[in-house]
Amino acid sequence: MANERRVLKAGLVGCGRISKNHVDAMHKVQGIALAAVADVVPERAKALGETQRIPWFDSLEAMLASAELDVVVVTTPSGLHPEHAVAAAKAGKHVITEKPMAISLAGADAMIAACEAAGTHLFVVKQNRLNAPIQLLKRAIDKGRFGRIFTANCTVRWSRPQEYYDQAPWRGTWAYDGGAFLNQASHYIDLMQWLLGDPASVVATTATLDRKIEAEDTGAAIVTFKSRAIGVFEVTMLTYPKNLEGSITILGEFGTVRIGGTAVNRVEHWQFAEYDDDDKLVEQSASNPPNVYGFGHEGYYRNVVSVLSHNGVPDTDGREGRKSLELVLGIYKASRDGCAVHFPLSE
Repeated sequence: MANERRVLKAGLVGCGRISKNHVDAMHKVQGIALAAVADVVPERAKALGETQRIPWFDSLEAMLASAELDVVVVTTPSGLHPEHAVAAAKAGKHVITEKPMAISLAGADAMIAACEAAGTHLFVVKQNRLNAPIQLLKRAIDKGRFGRIFTANCTVRWSRPQEYYDQAPWRGTWAYDGGAFLNQASHYIDLMQWLLGDPASVVATTATLDRKIEAEDTGAAIVTFKSRAIGVFEVTMLTYPKNLEGSITILGEFGTVRIGGTAVNRVEHWQFAEYDDDDKLVEQSASNPPNVYGFGHEGYYRNVVSVLSHNGVPDTDGREGRKSLELVLGIYKASRDGCAVHFPLSE
């Protein structure tokens, strides 16, 4: 029931690298608890299940059949998200899926349709939206402090050595992962789309310069937004010797802002023609996350609990998550075809 204060039971499928962030977040948020885990590698499921003292399974199907769950958290390889989300929805469960929600628009649409048919919620994790500096930037845009926005720049200069890709055979493949844009930079694509609005067209170039993977390790794109603002993306996983920055800069008629750090976690420049009380919050908004994932998963789970307990509004639902996927796929198409690609895309 909408106002019931019971604890939501979550089952997690996919016990790899990102699962720890979800487990840690659930431990910190009242109203939701990890109740079961599953992975096709039984040793991984067993290790996490025994550590958390909860049941573990070697498949999503077995977990759905045996565990009493309200929510399924999908942290499997991206190419498997539609299959797992649709199965969870058909079992009557709400779905939380990691980014990107899918690797094709058809997959994303199948997830949205399955949850709508089942009457369940689909949450797409976009935790960087909750970074305090990004929240300040979003408020400044919504208040009109920039006036007309002219240009925006997004730079992701990270390091993913060959060992990272070799740890899991699905990484860097087109069937399950995609490359630097679809995987590592997808949160930044989402932020630019969220801040600047719908894209109109894109030109791009991508390349696999050094890593032994199918998809790209480096690329650049120029997006013209419907507002006529021009956005530039520069993305690489070849930074030596470690992650250097994940930044967004916005230049407008009456304001200039740069949010930097390794994961848009620090205001590096903040200047507007007119004062606002938010200006006093800039210095205290900085954070020092232990990794590029930041602290946003905890806030994301608070939103999930709010929505499922009190009929709140999801921060990022399936249709919202689809927008950044479409932009990434447009970048890939523009690079592949060597010409401008216009939105919306046809599958």
